[in-house]
Amino acid sequence: MSSQSLYVIKLGSSTIMHHTEVFAELNDLVQKGKKVLLVAGGAEGIRQKYEQLNRSIPVLALANGDEARYCSPSEMPLIRAAYQEFILAKVFEQLKSYKLKVFTQIGGDNEVVFGQKSKPVKALKDGKTVIVRDSLFGSFTGCNVDFLQGALQVFDVVCLTPPIYDRELGEYINIDADMLAAHLATELAAEHLRFVTGTAGLLENVDEPASTISDVYLGDDIHSIKGRMKQKVRAANHAISKGICDVSITGPHSLNRPGTGKTWFWNMQRDTSGTDLLRKAIRIPSVSGDESELADYLLNAVQLPGVNGFVDEAGNVVFRKGNGPNQLLLLGHLDTVPYNWPVACDEERIAGRGTVDAKGSLLSFIQMLYDAKVPEDGSLLVIGAVEEEVSSSKGAFYVRDHYRADAVIIGEPSGEDSLTLGYYGLYKLSIAISKPQEHSAGKDSISVLDQLYTIVADIREQVGGVDPNHLSSLIDIKHSNHNGILSAVGILNFRISPDAGKEYAKQIQLDYGDGVSVTVLRATPGFANPRNSPIVKAFVRSFASKGKAIHYIKKRGTSDMNTLATTWEGVPMVAYGPGDASLDHTNEEYLQLSEVHGARAILRGAIEEWYRLRSEEGSYGYVGTVGKSFS
Repeated sequence: MSSQSLYVIKLGSSTIMHHTEVFAELNDLVQKGKKVLLVAGGAEGIRQKYEQLNRSIPVLALANGDEARYCSPSEMPLIRAAYQEFILAKVFEQLKSYKLKVFTQIGGDNEVVFGQKSKPVKALKDGKTVIVRDSLFGSFTGCNVDFLQGALQVFDVVCLTPPIYDRELGEYINIDADMLAAHLATELAAEHLRFVTGTAGLLENVDEPASTISDVYLGDDIHSIKGRMKQKVRAANHAISKGICDVSITGPHSLNRPGTGKTWFWNMQRDTSGTDLLRKAIRIPSVSGDESELADYLLNAVQLPGVNGFVDEAGNVVFRKGNGPNQLLLLGHLDTVPYNWPVACDEERIAGRGTVDAKGSLLSFIQMLYDAKVPEDGSLLVIGAVEEEVSSSKGAFYVRDHYRADAVIIGEPSGEDSLTLGYYGLYKLSIAISKPQEHSAGKDSISVLDQLYTIVADIREQVGGVDPNHLSSLIDIKHSNHNGILSAVGILNFRISPDAGKEYAKQIQLDYGDGVSVTVLRATPGFANPRNSPIVKAFVRSFASKGKAIHYIKKRGTSDMNTLATTWEGVPMVAYGPGDASLDHTNEEYLQLSEVHGARAILRGAIEEWYRLRSEEGSYGYVGTVGKSFS
C-alpha cells in the first residue's frame, strides 16, 4: 500500500546541471508511490545561454545594495529559451533515463501559473537613483490547480519553471523559483516541501560544512544566511505560514537519507516543557504509507547514550534501551488517517491530525527512553509501527514475526485515568459480483446491487450466529458497467468480540457460486488481557502511587494488540495513552497538555514497576521469536 502524498521539490539549476545523481533520489520517491512536482531554478541555464550568445547578463544595482537580473521585454525571450533548452531539456532527459513519465513546461505556458508584475524598481546608475519601469519581475497570484492535479495523476513527475504569465499585461514575468515552489505547495496542499541546495541545509558557520542548523522556529534570527539562501528561508517561512507543515532545506543527495543535512522549519515557538518533539511529530504528515519522513525525523532526533535506533525493513522506527533479557515492548504507530490540517496549539492543548490517534501515545513512549529507569536485567523496546490505520497492519505483522517481548504496552488513547485491557477483532471482506447486462424487467432478473445486498445480509446472519456481540458496517460500494458487464464491489466490516475466539472465520461459508468472489481482507480475532497479569499490576501500583484509582476499559475498535496476539501466546498486553478516543479519526482531534504530562508520569511508574515485578516474580510469559539482533 502506498500513499499518494505530494512532494514539491525545488532544485537549483546548478544541482540539475552538475549533480545529476539527485534524479536517482527523485526516482526513488516515485517508486515509493509519491507524486512529485519539481520546480527548477534557472540561473545556471541562463548563464550558459548568454555565454552561448557571447552576451553579458544584464543586472540592476538596487538601491538597497543587492543586485538583480534585469529582465526587460527584450531579454525575456532569451530567459524562456534558456529554461527550455538547458533546464527543462536536462530534467526531461535525466528522468526519462529512469523510464519515468515526465511532463515539463515553463510555468506561464498556457497560463498554468500566473502572477502580477511588480511595481517599478529603484536602481542605481552612475551613482544616481533611477526608476526602472520595464523590469518584468513579479509575484505569484494563482495557478490552474485542476490542470496540475490532473497532470500529477497521469505523469510520474511534473516539472515547472519560471517565468509565469501576467494575464493583465499579456506578458511573461519572471519570479523567484523558491517562492514559486512555496506557492505551488500551498495551492496544491502538498504534504512535503523540499528546497535542495548545495550545502547541508542552513549552516551555523558557512565555512564549516557540518554545522547544519537542524531546526528553525518562529522568530529565529539566523545571522549566518547570505545571498540566495535568504530567499530559500523566505520561501520556507512563507510555506509554513500558509499551513504546509513539513518544510525543510536539504543538502545534496539527502532527499531520501534520514537526518543528513536537513534544516526543518516549524510554525511554532521552541517548547521547553517536554512536548517539543510531540509538537513537531504532529506537524509532519504521516498518513498510512507516508510514514518515512516522520520515522527518519524521530530517528535523527533521538540521540541518547545507550539507546540504539534504526528503521527496520517494514519502515518501523525502532529504539532499544538496555540489553537485559527482561524485555518490555512499547508499540505505537506512526501513521494517521487522512486528511491533514494546520496544527494549532497554546499553553493548554494541541490540535491536529494524529494528536490523539496516536502520536500523543507514541511520543510518550519515546519520552520513556529519556525518563524511565531500565535495570541491568531489563531492556525497553520502543517501536513506531507503519500502516496501523489500514488493513495491512504491515508494521505490526513485522513486529510479530521479527521481535520478542515479555510484556507489551500498546500506544493508543485510553485517557490518563484508564487502562485498556482488550479490543474487538476485525473481519473485513471484499464482495465482488460480475455478470452480463440484462433488462431490469426480465423474468427473475436481479441487479448486481440487489445480489450484493442479499449476500451481505447472509454473511451478517452467519457472523451473528458465531458472535452475537459483533458490530458490522458496509463501508464502501462501487458499481460499474464496462462493455456490457455489470459489476459491484462492496467492502463489509465486522468488529468481532474476543468471545468469538481465534478460529471464528473458519465457520463462515463464503462460496456464492459463479460470478461472485468474496475475499477475506482481514480476519483478526479479538483479544482481552486478564486483570491479574503483571503488566496490569504494574499499572495498578503506578496509579496508586499518584493517588489515582484505575479504570479498566475494552474497546470495540481494533489495534496492533490483536495482530501480536494471533501468535504471541501468553504475552500480557495492555494499551495506554493520553487522549479521548472518541476523537479518533475526527477533524477535532486535540490533546490537553496537562493530560500528556500526567499520562507520562503514570507510564513511567508502570514501566519501572514492571521491571521490579519481573525481578521479584521471576520469568513469566512468552519467550517468543528470536527476531532482530541488537548490537
